[in-house]
Amino acid sequence: MSTPVIIPALGESISSGILSSWKVEEGSYVQIDQPIYDLETDKITQEGLAEAAGIISFQAKEGDEVEIGSTVALIDESADEPKTPAVRKSNDKSEVVEAVAEAPPSQSTEAPEPVEASESLEPSTAEKTEIKHSPAVRKLLEETGIDPKDIEGTGKDGRITKADVLAASKPSSTPAASSPPPQPTPVLATPVKSEGRSTHRPMSPIRKRIAARLVEAQQTAAILSTFNEVDLSAVMALRKSHQDSFVKQNGVKLGFMSFFVKAVVHALKAVPALNVRIEGEELVENHYYDVSVAVGTEKGLVVPVLRDCDQSSFAEIEREILGYAEKARSGTITLEDMQGGCFTITNGGIYGSMLSTPILNPPQSGILGMHSIQERPVVRNGEIVIRPMMYLALSYDHRVVDGKEAVTFLV
Repeated sequence: MSTPVIIPALGESISSGILSSWKVEEGSYVQIDQPIYDLETDKITQEGLAEAAGIISFQAKEGDEVEIGSTVALIDESADEPKTPAVRKSNDKSEVVEAVAEAPPSQSTEAPEPVEASESLEPSTAEKTEIKHSPAVRKLLEETGIDPKDIEGTGKDGRITKADVLAASKPSSTPAASSPPPQPTPVLATPVKSEGRSTHRPMSPIRKRIAARLVEAQQTAAILSTFNEVDLSAVMALRKSHQDSFVKQNGVKLGFMSFFVKAVVHALKAVPALNVRIEGEELVENHYYDVSVAVGTEKGLVVPVLRDCDQSSFAEIEREILGYAEKARSGTITLEDMQGGCFTITNGGIYGSMLSTPILNPPQSGILGMHSIQERPVVRNGEIVIRPMMYLALSYDHRVVDGKEAVTFLV
């Protein structure tokens, strides 16, 4: 009997993804819950696990765009397990060597856990059934020193995934000297063609998806931008006078973003048109304030959501932003983290941008662009003074928001 490997649902807004890599060889024997592929969307990279043990045969190749619900492989459960288990492909050669070196003759490289008293399994059957963690998860558990009993698994039947382990590891914990930090999934090597003064290279699958989504955003909304500037003297003075006590009391620094999140909430209450989205021929007005915050990663931008910001303190907002930044860097950010959102804030100022026109994050109707803080001469009370100034850009869907409302939002 063959079990299909089906691309699972990843969220309401995702209908397909790019099969960026197979993590096993075709024709190899895979175990239940063994990582077998990586699927890239314009938002996240999702690891796929085997739901059965057997010989795997591919139905799709690396780089293919695959639909949600489609079959990408078949696992022949009737095949006998080889005496020497197949080791999945990995760029970390030390992991492969270590796995083989630790394996006793004619046994799996991973020792099975003890069988529960309520389970009446023969030793040979238990050895196959009780492999609850994939090799990658077991290795990560060893590196972090986390007891799997302390982790609530989110995989099939409560099994623990790599994302569960990384989420359970505390940022303050000190890893062992021999344990390197988790590395992001390597990008597929692409052929490069050099012709004299130019180089041609194929777009990566994830870049293709991002490009398509950006074009879609511009083609489905009437995007317009308006600008203003803000004097940050008061905010900077407040941060300077309260920073030490804020860190001591809350364990996180008081950044600029929490001020802007709170300002956006206040503005959304004053101008509710920016908290509206179009669904078909209806306007849907949100009565909550979930703010999306753009976070840059090596692969591109992700936009996690800060929930109910009107009810959150400055410290809670800063902690949540810090947590999302760490998850984005480690590649453990989830679709649930990025779903929803009423309005987006993006900060190009951290890269030195002085002014820009941000693109909407569909189906939202507004996005605020922050920029670099620069000391500029301004007139105050008839005198020229030097103040820390920032340009702000509000891009909005003109189908929903009128120009007067957009300007009012910024003022």
